Amino acid sequence: MESTLMNLTPRTLFSIFATAEAITWAGLIAAIISRATGVADFVSTAGGLHGFVFLSYVAVTLFVWVNQQWKTSVGITGILLSVIPFATVPYEIYLKKLGLLTGSWRLAPGGETPRGFIEKVQAWVLRKPLLATAVLLGVIVVVYVALLLMGPPVPQN
Repeated sequence: MESTLMNLTPRTLFSIFATAEAITWAGLIAAIISRATGVADFVSTAGGLHGFVFLSYVAVTLFVWVNQQWKTSVGITGILLSVIPFATVPYEIYLKKLGLLTGSWRLAPGGETPRGFIEKVQAWVLRKPLLATAVLLGVIVVVYVALLLMGPPVPQN
């Protein structure tokens, strides 16, 4: 299983989450329209799913940013565009066109030697992808639950 995860390239990983982020935006927008028209109210479900995928997309963007050694502006733009409906997919296409998603995991076992704390963390993740995925999902769940406890971003009347 771990070798299967290692076959997932930065490009594929980013593409999966950029697409998922856009799809969950569509679900959230459809839920808002459905509630506004009185058809059904599934905003909580769609919003929750979108929030979880949003946090996951941000984590993946940070991970790929480190691997690809993007300029700060490229990484920050990727994160900021996640708050604009459907913007992650055109950004992914743009990054592919520029060649900023090419290659494999440079810090994987047998690859480059990590420099600094962040690269050492990424190298550990690439050596232990199942454990790292479990830890990351745990962190995302904790953040997600904390955000749920804080309430919706826009107060409801």
